[in-house]
Amino acid sequence: MSRELPPPLPPETRTVGQLVGESIRLYGRNLRASLAIGLGPGVVGVLNAELDGVARAVVVTVGGTLVWAAAYLAAVVVATRKPPSASAFATAVVALLPFLFQRVLVLPAGDFAVLVLFALIGLAVPAAVAERLGVVAALRRGVVLARADFVHALGSLATLVLVIFLTGAVLVLLLQGVGESTLRVAAFLSLVVLTPLFLLGAALLYEDQAARDRVRSESA
Repeated sequence: MSRELPPPLPPETRTVGQLVGESIRLYGRNLRASLAIGLGPGVVGVLNAELDGVARAVVVTVGGTLVWAAAYLAAVVVATRKPPSASAFATAVVALLPFLFQRVLVLPAGDFAVLVLFALIGLAVPAAVAERLGVVAALRRGVVLARADFVHALGSLATLVLVIFLTGAVLVLLLQGVGESTLRVAAFLSLVVLTPLFLLGAALLYEDQAARDRVRSESA
């Protein structure tokens, strides 16, 4: 006989594993919207691989940042069920610009540094949506939320990245020996399918950190 899964822990005590699980469930409940969120980042990934020189730098850092910001904002709207705002989009641009720069520069240990920075300020975007904050106030709030439990914030984002990386690596291994054009299509599809999981997880992480911040404030 099948056994029902235990109810999820409340956000203030939710573990990294449960956050990933809730992110997958949120993805499944909003499958069409989730796939739509991944389209823009998928196109940016293809352009990053196909373009060279100045064109690549401009397209990825400028256009790519705007596209990723829109995708993250859409994920936050799906997670919070609240309408977007211009300030939230501007906040997302600030939070994601280092990530797109790293895609172009590929600095040593840059990926980890960018992930740490995103853990520190990335929650500003759902804060801007949920709490209706301006850009500066949202960025400050993002830092406050990150500090409520930075280990949980960084660990959750790192785990989401690891899940996505391993899933993408399995797809590439399965397609070894096929033509280069097929691999490019597979890379695009993997970005479309997997990117929303990270963005939805980051949006849900806001709930965890906000709850932890409330507990910390009440106990102070």
